[in-house]
Amino acid sequence: MVTKYISEGRKEINSARNESRRLYWFVGLFSIFANLLMLTGPLYMLQIYDRVLGSGSVETLIALTLLVIFLYGMMGLLDYSRSNIMARIGVRFQNRLDQRVFDAAIRKSAIDHDDVSGTGLRDLEAVQKLMTSPVFMSAFDLPWTPIFLIGIWIFHPFLGMLALIGGLFLVLTALLNRFVSQDAMVDANMGAYQADKMFDQIQQEAEMIKSMGMLKSTSEAWSIKRVSALLAQLSVSDISSAFSNFTKVIRLLLQSAILGLGAYLVLQNELSPGAMIASSILMGRALAPVEIIINQWALFQRSRKGWNNLVVLLSQIPQEQPNTELPKPAAKLMIKNLTLVPPKHDHPTLKMIKFKLYPGQALGVVGPSGCGKSTLARAITNVWHPSSGSISLDGAALGHYDGEVLGKYIGYLPQRVHLFESTIAQNIARMEVAPDPKKIILAAKKAAAHEMILDLPSGYDSVIGASGVQLSGGQMQRIGLARALYDDPIILVLDEPNSNLDNDGNNALNMVIRSMKEEKKIVIIMAHRPAAIQECDLLLVLDKGVQSIFGAREEVLKAAVKNHQAIKKSGGSGGIV
Repeated sequence: MVTKYISEGRKEINSARNESRRLYWFVGLFSIFANLLMLTGPLYMLQIYDRVLGSGSVETLIALTLLVIFLYGMMGLLDYSRSNIMARIGVRFQNRLDQRVFDAAIRKSAIDHDDVSGTGLRDLEAVQKLMTSPVFMSAFDLPWTPIFLIGIWIFHPFLGMLALIGGLFLVLTALLNRFVSQDAMVDANMGAYQADKMFDQIQQEAEMIKSMGMLKSTSEAWSIKRVSALLAQLSVSDISSAFSNFTKVIRLLLQSAILGLGAYLVLQNELSPGAMIASSILMGRALAPVEIIINQWALFQRSRKGWNNLVVLLSQIPQEQPNTELPKPAAKLMIKNLTLVPPKHDHPTLKMIKFKLYPGQALGVVGPSGCGKSTLARAITNVWHPSSGSISLDGAALGHYDGEVLGKYIGYLPQRVHLFESTIAQNIARMEVAPDPKKIILAAKKAAAHEMILDLPSGYDSVIGASGVQLSGGQMQRIGLARALYDDPIILVLDEPNSNLDNDGNNALNMVIRSMKEEKKIVIIMAHRPAAIQECDLLLVLDKGVQSIFGAREEVLKAAVKNHQAIKKSGGSGGIV
């Protein structure tokens, strides 16, 4: 089964590559003539030494020189043309897979935040770079290496044997380079990835790190990973440099050896001076593709790793097939015997959860930390899929809706709100290229964020981020709530929505919940603080992923909440147990 999935991913990438099959034929055709024209230099030298110098004819020299200029010009034009074609093949390949890889990488990250099997778009870029590099072009020139070696053999068998031994030695060097550097390259890439990932995490938590005096300790922890990555990269560089310089020395030595052996054969009257020079030039041309491949081996390895990563990524995250468009559903949610095992976990976080919600109802999901509240939120928003059981919206399983469509029906405010470095309007509009301003303002008003946004320097056009406005946790949460309300969802899922809200923010949140209920929609709140469930009609108590109690709010509170009286008075900050 795994082989079948991998095969599907490989087939998808091969299909994108094969779209340029006709262009590959053109590159191959141009390569034939370009390599034939590489014989211009050896033939020119052969004619100069054996004909011009012997005859003393200036006219012959001029004619040969003009012909050589024309032929070299044609060779340059062919090389330029095939380089341009390969550049376009690389761009077409990347453009063909860009959106697919982007979608797969995002869907993969949503399912498994800790996945490090590949970097998606960077893997695709590595493959594209190989396609436009001299290494890939050398693959078209490499078949001509034995032809040039045969040409040298025609001049004299001794020269041919020397060239063949030298060529085989360089091929063995290339294979040894691959064997020696493969593990070092993997370690270097993994080390760099881990160091960069840790730096990103430290940067995201900069405020906490600075306030708690953790800068030195986190810097030292990052430095350990960074130094390890640099040492691994240095090892790769040393290996690559050693093989590159060794190859260069061997190639120069072989060309000199060809000249030396050729000179000896000339002295023995077994070879002409022109053939001696021509053999040296042919030897350089025959070994050029091999030398390029050895020198650029790191690029080839990175591309090969990227190709394999893409195969795995596209195999694990198959392309979503369009579903038959269903009419807009009513606010009816049914969860039946839901069991869910998170990615990279062996045991379920939720077990046999079942309940029904109808229009105008608000459900509070309560329980201690780690009981499965956020997992349930991810399941209802279709981020994580049930291992068994089902979740249906108005009778249709969530999988029957396209992801983009379902996102309009189910608004989601995650526990930790992240906003893009863009305008507030674009963040509320979920980064739509041409959003509807009326919908943006309406969503902001529903989230009680309109006045707050207008107080900012540029209002809705204020840019969030390092170069723009800095928002508090409460402000970000309100904008996140407006984003969840943007497309007028029929179900609103709120994961710890009041964790950063002040009293005004809590009042605004309760107003949103009341409004959703009045509009005959559903609200689901994952709560730890009592203030979050004031507007809930129903409560679901989770305990270690198991449904403990489900029912009317007051009945559940009496049965399961220790500080029921404090909560009933809308007071306290005590947690729900």
